[in-house]
Amino acid sequence: MGSLKYLTLFLPLLAFASTANAQNTFKAVVKDKATQLRLTGVIVADKHGHGGATNDTGEVIISNIGDGRDTFYFTSIGYESDSIITTMPDGKWHEVLLNAASKDLEEVVFVSSTRTNERIENAPIKVEVIGKEDLDEENTIRPANIASILGDVSGVQIQQSSATSGNMNVRIQGLNGQYTQILRDGMPLYDGFSGGFGILQIPPLDLRQVELIKGSASTLYGGGAIAGLINLISKRPTNDQDAVFTINATTLQEQDVNAYLAKRWKKFGYTFFAGYDHQNAVDVNGDGLSDVPQLNSFTIHPRLFFYPDEKTSLIVGYNGTFEKRYGGDMQVINGLPDSLHQYYEKDQTQRNTGELIFERSLPGLVKLTIKGSVSSFNRDIASNVDDIKGNQLNYYGEASVYIPQKNNSIVAGINTTGDDFKKLAGSDSIALTDFHNNTIGAFAQYTIHLPAQTTLDAGLRGDHTDQYGNFLLPRIALFHRFNETWAMRAGAGFGYKTPNPLEVQIIDYPTQDLQPLPANIKAERSVGYNLEGNFKKDLGHDINLFINHAFFLTQITNPVIATQIPNQEVFFSNGDKPLVTMGFDTYVKLSIKSLELYFGYTYTDAERKYLTQNKFLPLTPRNRLAFTAVRPFAEKWRVGLEGSYIGSEYRDGDINTQPYFLMSLMIERKIGKKFSVVLNGENLLDYRQTKFEQIYTGPITDPTFKPLWAPIDGRVINLSVRITPFNK
Repeated sequence: MGSLKYLTLFLPLLAFASTANAQNTFKAVVKDKATQLRLTGVIVADKHGHGGATNDTGEVIISNIGDGRDTFYFTSIGYESDSIITTMPDGKWHEVLLNAASKDLEEVVFVSSTRTNERIENAPIKVEVIGKEDLDEENTIRPANIASILGDVSGVQIQQSSATSGNMNVRIQGLNGQYTQILRDGMPLYDGFSGGFGILQIPPLDLRQVELIKGSASTLYGGGAIAGLINLISKRPTNDQDAVFTINATTLQEQDVNAYLAKRWKKFGYTFFAGYDHQNAVDVNGDGLSDVPQLNSFTIHPRLFFYPDEKTSLIVGYNGTFEKRYGGDMQVINGLPDSLHQYYEKDQTQRNTGELIFERSLPGLVKLTIKGSVSSFNRDIASNVDDIKGNQLNYYGEASVYIPQKNNSIVAGINTTGDDFKKLAGSDSIALTDFHNNTIGAFAQYTIHLPAQTTLDAGLRGDHTDQYGNFLLPRIALFHRFNETWAMRAGAGFGYKTPNPLEVQIIDYPTQDLQPLPANIKAERSVGYNLEGNFKKDLGHDINLFINHAFFLTQITNPVIATQIPNQEVFFSNGDKPLVTMGFDTYVKLSIKSLELYFGYTYTDAERKYLTQNKFLPLTPRNRLAFTAVRPFAEKWRVGLEGSYIGSEYRDGDINTQPYFLMSLMIERKIGKKFSVVLNGENLLDYRQTKFEQIYTGPITDPTFKPLWAPIDGRVINLSVRITPFNK
């Protein structure tokens, strides 16, 4: 730990010491000519060899430019090259508009989760992106959180784990939610006890894009990313004043108000998000218990951006979420308890997070990044039986460097992460004791662009944990483009997961029933493989087709198993044989002029090899497919249709579930350039698990809930208004 401390102090000193003696500076912002979207990763260089690349806001600043006439050249894959001539010094910002080289079905998107800022379609590690346009649309459909839009991605399953609180978790490629790592700007914040309600407390309006990696991604981001990772990328300010306001109301008695503001000046910038969500408790099926909990939630996320010079940026931010959930017997919620109607659960959470990100450009396009976060999560779980209060403190710190060269690049860094759970004063007695996990690690990834349009990534991570020893995690990934039509990826990587009794499960076990981890429990270890092929074709007449077909296999040894015995106590142990999930994931994108079509199908075979019978992992559909169709009309109207089929799922100790179909419809009307109104319907066929079975057993005084395999909230219609006052 001592060496880490001194190295962390040394790196920023090294960065500041490298400031060059500037003469003139050239400044430009680069945009797509057709869409006006700012472009990341555009290479900019003058005839004398001075150069740089546009950042994530499409801006580039090049120093040490001599006086006189100069020519600057702009190049980017997928765009026609361009150049401008200027006389230095000129002291102004240049706007450069690039033409797309051809109409590509896959838009030019650059990703940060690979740490190399590569174009998405050429990255050896497959990254799927939910972009700004989709997030803006989601903000008018489900403004409170990103759960719904994540569930639209092929191979990703959003599963509700509690009928009372509405808690959900994200499952990738059939694995349970504890194997998916959720990051905010590359930093883990939602794990263990603090993972409770994680994706339900992240509004889409606050995000620039969401990046998903399916399969092992532990080499770059540490243990936990066995099934994959979800990296939530926050917005950054641009030179133009940005403001978005949304108001939303639903037929399930929910109202939301969200606001986002941002602006950058020469030395300073800011972003500011604030959102409020109110939901009344609703008993959809009339059984006397809430199917949607009462909810009051407030989120605030201000960030300050400092730019001391052209090569340095410093971000300081705070994120606070304050939430109260109240579910259970409707008579109790309405203030009319009696001897029979007593059951309820109140969840009060406070999430306070501080973040700091320092970025410095060094000579040769080298980039130094130092970042860290500290998050405190308090949860008070009160019921008619118990009152449990706990706090989890998470911290993360990292120093990394990106070194690009002509045909290769290196990313290397060190990081430390940890969590500390404590029972708080006033909490009822529980079996769990205070515990902590701390890890220090180092990682490196080498990317080389080989001949014949081939790119190879080779990575290695070494971690030391204070509870479970050392882990070495190699990974290799290969991308090869045969021609403009065909391409393929292949990869393999190792991962691990340290045990945590408070990890999210497919069932929300009451905290008072959880038992401490046994002394001999081991960390889970994994190896994952992927192989995929891509087909992309311009069929002419504004018709484009893209097909991706991917195979996956993940094996987890020493799987941690939660077992609930008849007295409701939950014990943890390691399985003596692995948990294995395999299958394939196919999706097709087709654009016919303004009509956009998407079809995805996932087959999953997930088995618990440590069992002698009934091995299939519960609540995991073998077959799942989805489709979407979106088309604008007359520039002011847009209509979207979405459907999904979820196949039968295995259940422990019960009959298999029925397959079912969900359908949604969205209609948007733009009013000028500053207003839009959206009418949206979710689950239009009103499919509910409660239509086919009672979801609880026992008396209403003390109900025991079955695992949830289908929606219980039913059909939902919402109407929202989006206001963008500074749109031109």
